[in-house]
Amino acid sequence: MATVNFSVPDDIRQEFNQLFEKENKSAILTRLMQQAIEEKKQQQRRQLAIDKILQLRATQAPVSAADIQQAREELRK
Repeated sequence: MATVNFSVPDDIRQEFNQLFEKENKSAILTRLMQQAIEEKKQQQRRQLAIDKILQLRATQAPVSAADIQQAREELRK
């Protein structure tokens, strides 16, 4: 297991120590880091999906509102 050193504002450190006084702070920080990693990965996946959609849209011909309406009506039949 590795030791990590971070600088945090004193007021945050004090409040953290107060609120989690009797808990395993290393476990809490590990969980928070895992959550941050997952959030970042999800953000990257979303950005990749958005980029792919935008690339696809750039290659497609525009469709008029009338064509869309006609397709909807045909699908409802």
